[in-house]
Amino acid sequence: MPILTTAATAQGGRSGHVRSADDLIQLDLAMPGDGQEPEGKTNPEQLFASGYAACFDGAYGLIAKKAGKEVESKTTAHVSLEKDQEDDGVKLSVKLVVEVTGVSQEEAEDLLEKAHNFCPYSKATRGNIDVALEVKSQNKL
Repeated sequence: MPILTTAATAQGGRSGHVRSADDLIQLDLAMPGDGQEPEGKTNPEQLFASGYAACFDGAYGLIAKKAGKEVESKTTAHVSLEKDQEDDGVKLSVKLVVEVTGVSQEEAEDLLEKAHNFCPYSKATRGNIDVALEVKSQNKL
């Protein structure tokens, strides 16, 4: 039984519009390609990066709390479109960068691996796309 079910509808593909079922998200989309983001428009990669960053940062905080650690963290998801040699198409890759205070670098790395095993986005992407992980502890512990 689902804990949460939500929906979003896209019309017009990468040059169209996306809207969440509750209308909180209503965004025009633009086709990436020339290296510049069209003003006032987004793309599926930005939306995926936003969701993955938020989910992973929440997972990191929860894993830290379960380990009895008080941390503050910030996660940035760098999502890239890359050439796919297998089918001459494109594929996604992700680099997650976590900045954290409250733990040593070693503890931060341990929490990073545990969060990656726990995060629903990480579970969904595991074995499907390349995901690189990086953590930077801001503490000198």
